[in-house]
Amino acid sequence: MQIRDRYAPSPTGLQHIGGIRTALFNYLFAKSQGGTFILRLEDTDRTRFDPSFVQNLYDTFEWLGIKWDEGPDVGGAAGPYIQSERFELYKKYADELIEKDKAYYCFCSAERLDKIREEREAARSSETGYDRHCRSISPTEAAERVKAGEAYTIRLKIPLGESTKFHDHLLGDIEWKNDDVNPDPVLLKSDGFPTYHLANIVDDHLMGITHVLRAQEWLSSTPLHVIMYAAFGWEHPEYCHLPMVMGQDGKKLSKRHGATSIDEFRRQGYIPEALLNYVALLGASYEEGKDIYTLDELAARFSLDKLNKAPAIFDYKKLEWYNGQYIRMKSDEELAELCLPYAVEAGLFGAGPGSVVPGPIASSQGKVPSPEQRSTFTAAMPLIKERLVFLHEATEKLGYLFSEPAIPAAEEFIPKKADLQQAVSLLRMGRDLVKPLAEAADDASAESLIKDWAEKNKVKLGDLMMPLRAAITGARVSPPLFGSLRILGAEKSLARVEKALAALNTAR
Repeated sequence: MQIRDRYAPSPTGLQHIGGIRTALFNYLFAKSQGGTFILRLEDTDRTRFDPSFVQNLYDTFEWLGIKWDEGPDVGGAAGPYIQSERFELYKKYADELIEKDKAYYCFCSAERLDKIREEREAARSSETGYDRHCRSISPTEAAERVKAGEAYTIRLKIPLGESTKFHDHLLGDIEWKNDDVNPDPVLLKSDGFPTYHLANIVDDHLMGITHVLRAQEWLSSTPLHVIMYAAFGWEHPEYCHLPMVMGQDGKKLSKRHGATSIDEFRRQGYIPEALLNYVALLGASYEEGKDIYTLDELAARFSLDKLNKAPAIFDYKKLEWYNGQYIRMKSDEELAELCLPYAVEAGLFGAGPGSVVPGPIASSQGKVPSPEQRSTFTAAMPLIKERLVFLHEATEKLGYLFSEPAIPAAEEFIPKKADLQQAVSLLRMGRDLVKPLAEAADDASAESLIKDWAEKNKVKLGDLMMPLRAAITGARVSPPLFGSLRILGAEKSLARVEKALAALNTAR
């Protein structure tokens, strides 16, 4: 069997974690089997449809690096891949069910349906859905009323008094009483638009979909879909309803747990590889003792047999760990390119209009870096790479390299068990070290130099470095001092030390 599966989102909102997990699992399954992964846009909900959501879908998957084999933008033999371009097909197949006596015309008005619902609510009835009022109309009468121009919908005839059985790869054999299926649901609306169920079944069949991998929230729709396949005389695809993605409180993942849209994760400074790696593990296992996988490695190891029945818990802290790991795997040049849009947006290189740097930020009020600033930014990556969790953090951590920081309060210069006078004395010692430290070949050389100085002058190494760090970076806690001195250079560094000394002398 040639495996064909699909991701079929409705472009009525931004792409979010649950949808991406579904798309990713379909992609991995198709690739693991040498099959075909398809994108189909189910845009029949025109009240909530927005073209910006379609663009968001394309932008999201381009960022993630997931490509489909067939789809609206790449074509394919089973197209078109946008449901609004397939309406004639749905009318054709709805009419076919009428001819087979598997569906019927319904002439009930919206007012009548509302009245039924209100009466049931008033009577506290357990009945739900349509009352099958038009099911008993003879085909001849129904055809005449349609010919006369009476408004109608087309409804599916659910077989009464029976059960529907199907097998789910993850959940096993499932049997559902037809009495519990939505009573005779609408297939074709009065405006000629198909409902989700009709369009979904027709498209999956015509596109040769062999496997449907989707969230367990769609499980209740599956009996209806199996009934529809039987009504057409078609074989239904294999089903696998994926475990839900939950927050750590055990409830379905939502905005109350934190970011859920991929745009939010992107703006926060996550790396696509980290997000994919983590999401691929939500409800699936691959290999013992291994955490980091490339997309190709995930595809090679993915198996439906390794899916978990239990809901997957989305752990933001674990995702942060993955993001940090992937940040550290980047070269300095790669990391600088990833961090640059955030730095521009924050105005690290100056405020005012400037060219927008491609990236996760929609627009920017900051200036792009000059060649010298860009070189400095890249050179500074080793100083922060081990400390970054999010890409946007680079801006705050490196601000002192691009604009002179405010001189900290006097107490920030004072080591433990020391006083202001001692801090001034230590900073004067540090001033004498600035030039040789800035010109040292590497950290090891700089560390050896300052250690020897500290021993010779009988001061603690930490005490000697603290005032110097505060003067150079504007903070006690900062990226490594030696690298900062090399990047800033002796002249700028000495000027900062002199300013700090002048301020401390005034404070004494």
